Amino acid sequence: MARHGKKYLEAARLVDRTRAYQPKEAVELVKKTCYTGFDATVDVHFRMGVDPRHADQQVRAVATLPNGLGKPVRVLVFAQGEAARVADEAGADYVGADDLIKRIEDGFLDFDVTLATPDMMGRGVSRLGRILGRRGLMPNPKSGTIVQAQDLPRAVQTAKQGRVEFRVDRTALIHVPIGKVSFEEDKLVENLAALIDAVQKAKPSGAKGQYIRNITIACSMGPGVKLDLQPTLALAQVA
Repeated sequence: MARHGKKYLEAARLVDRTRAYQPKEAVELVKKTCYTGFDATVDVHFRMGVDPRHADQQVRAVATLPNGLGKPVRVLVFAQGEAARVADEAGADYVGADDLIKRIEDGFLDFDVTLATPDMMGRGVSRLGRILGRRGLMPNPKSGTIVQAQDLPRAVQTAKQGRVEFRVDRTALIHVPIGKVSFEEDKLVENLAALIDAVQKAKPSGAKGQYIRNITIACSMGPGVKLDLQPTLALAQVA
């Protein structure tokens, strides 16, 4: 069993493991128990009531966090011609076609979100799956990252604002960041509400029984704080 350090143990003593916390109370506690010397990320962990082995029980979607993630988001767009001009004017950090494909094949990966117009997928972007797929950066229609040219301004703006993609892993867990510990409590709760709304809307057709079994929130390296499920799920109604 892994041994925790003194700072972690001191922080963990502030968390009552026998109870589930209201969302705002949980956020306050996460901020209080974050002992890192840097502006730590606040993560939400879902235990889902799905079986990821079945295709009709996959959970994968995107949430747009109203208060962002607290860091600049670098957006790369595969586009050519007029679509490339539109993406550039929309504020994309990197725009290109064959030149950008070659650059990535040579090792360039300094970006956070990848968008592509449909024509670029057949032009060579599809062969980047081995490189981008393992990092969650491959354009995919399910995540809304294959975009028609006229929709690029909205897609780039959404990505810059705080777009987070989530998917259930093989152990039926979902892990998603919702901001930094330096955020005001209300802003973290607003981001949490947007995420809860997106996860609920992503419920697959094959899901049976209780869809979301429990939710925990924590900062980087800090102890987890269990959320009271019903009031947390109710946040989606005001997202």
